[in-house]
Amino acid sequence: MRNSVINTYLIKEFLFSTLNIVLIFSAAGLIMNLREEVTYFTDYDVGIILPIALSFMIVPSILINIFPFIIFISSMWVLIKLKNNGEILSLKTFGFSNVRFLSLLGISSFFLGVIILLAFNPITSLMVKYYEDIKGSYDLDKSHLASITNNGVWIKEEIGSNINFIKSKKLDGDLLIDVSIYTFNNDVLSQRIEAKTANILNTPWIVKDGSKTMLGKNGSNEKFETLIFESTFNKAKLNSIYSNLDTISFYRIMTEIEELENKGYNAKLLQEKKHYYLSLPFFLILMVFLASIFTLSSNERKQNIYYIILSIITCVVIFYFKNFSMALGTTERIPLVISVWSPIIILTLFCSVGIIQINEK
Repeated sequence: MRNSVINTYLIKEFLFSTLNIVLIFSAAGLIMNLREEVTYFTDYDVGIILPIALSFMIVPSILINIFPFIIFISSMWVLIKLKNNGEILSLKTFGFSNVRFLSLLGISSFFLGVIILLAFNPITSLMVKYYEDIKGSYDLDKSHLASITNNGVWIKEEIGSNINFIKSKKLDGDLLIDVSIYTFNNDVLSQRIEAKTANILNTPWIVKDGSKTMLGKNGSNEKFETLIFESTFNKAKLNSIYSNLDTISFYRIMTEIEELENKGYNAKLLQEKKHYYLSLPFFLILMVFLASIFTLSSNERKQNIYYIILSIITCVVIFYFKNFSMALGTTERIPLVISVWSPIIILTLFCSVGIIQINEK
């Protein structure tokens, strides 16, 4: 019964400190993002309500991305509070070792990560999708549009006085399959191209096995094996439509990854995001342990500020190292799975040694 009360108290303290840090970061994120949104809509008569609404849509997703850092700060907060109040010494008199109550906080952070992935992430992903749709509707450049749907690939582009409407059955690697290209000049259809494939890796496109029909007074129809077609789009630009994977929830990545790849999402980035989500709960546990290593290494209060500064610097270095490792995986310098999990493994080894030393104190 006594242990149950102590466990409940520790968990409440940890969750309360996490909530406080979330609120602080939320306020800071809203202020910084609101400034960006107001600047973006300077040329539009939209008032202040829309920028505020957009800020509320995007900030929750930002908080999830930096949640390990939030857990790190909140862990330090609650541990310093317990240490300064002498409660850690009191816990030890009741048989609580450092490892025992740290394990309690670590398990709590793990379940927070699971709840975020299963309950909050689908909502934040939907909010980011609405955010991008709303901002996209105010884009000044409407001359170039593209969409990849279940019905195929659709592109509209302006080149000089011509407007091209391009339809394809699907994007397969570097190729558009079953391509139809309609060219309008001054709103009049002037040219039509039908082809089996179009290589869009680079511009201009290399269109193969089709026919080209010129309309008008000097109309003609000719078949071709290879045709060079000028376009402003290439594969990278087309895939950039789906560059923000924050619009896709953890649940969708786990259950619809093949379908998302068929729609044109980058397979490597999807795999990277999948493993990032899977590693998140474990990363949160390690952030708790890392905070404890710096906080509980000394019982002197005057060293708290020193350890806080040092630990924050260390945490920033870890984040940069994690992002660098994931970048190496995306560029195939190292296997993708290793790029995501190697920082977790290295941090686990470091924290294991640190926790053993703390438990001996």
